[in-house]
Amino acid sequence: VRLQVQNVEKPLYRGTFHCFQSIIKQESAFGLYKGIGSPMMGLTFINALVFGVQGNTLRALGKDTPLNQFLAGSAAGAIQCIICCPMELAKTRMQLQGTGEYKLKMKNYKNSLDCLIKIYRKEGLRGINRGMVSTFIRETPSFGFYFLTYDCMTRYLGCEAEDSYVIPKLLFSGGMSGIVSWLSTYPMDVIKSRLQADGVGGVTQYKGILDCVRKSYHNEGWKVFTRGLTSTLLRAFPVNAATFATVTVFLMYMRSEDNLHECEPGPVIQQPSSL
Repeated sequence: VRLQVQNVEKPLYRGTFHCFQSIIKQESAFGLYKGIGSPMMGLTFINALVFGVQGNTLRALGKDTPLNQFLAGSAAGAIQCIICCPMELAKTRMQLQGTGEYKLKMKNYKNSLDCLIKIYRKEGLRGINRGMVSTFIRETPSFGFYFLTYDCMTRYLGCEAEDSYVIPKLLFSGGMSGIVSWLSTYPMDVIKSRLQADGVGGVTQYKGILDCVRKSYHNEGWKVFTRGLTSTLLRAFPVNAATFATVTVFLMYMRSEDNLHECEPGPVIQQPSSL
């Protein structure tokens, strides 16, 4: 977030690793965890919602095809925006608080929940949902590619429950899914972060998504749309590797338990991806 929204005329950070070093030096290691409260509150619900919607949508579509994997993932991505947008708004505001051009400003928020409450009191529901459209544009195709990539990777690698190397294969498939997902819509993530950070310092710069795109490109060139990409990808691989592997192994276990109690299993959608 800091790399995405920093002032191009007076940049604080030269890159991902310089940003990492500066935060530790100026704010201690705790600075790396600023804004962690909102993801901790929201990610459990988001993952439950995403995998639940994706699975039910895929069953409703009837056939486990690459297109249906993409559509089911997109549906899941669209619905989880109702949680994701406020969560990321709080995270963005907390991470920017007291840094850079906001360094002299009073620290308005004690934690992520306090941040959302104060935004709601001041700006209402519209303030809580700042950046919702850009979040929707980012998340809908992103989750489509997320599940499509995982499906293709697990099919290609042959991730079967009896395979002794199934865990490494699932981890690799999940990690690559996260990377492809972020690469597919990363420029919109930059725009989303800038819109959610807009006005924090007291001055509003952007009228909307298109205005943000135009001004960002005019002032900083096309490279602005890749700011912070390295740190995002470094985080994306391990996080999504762990997420997909955990969910898939859990589902494998539950299905094996169900099969032990069923004498005549009915027809099911064949899904080599294990989801």
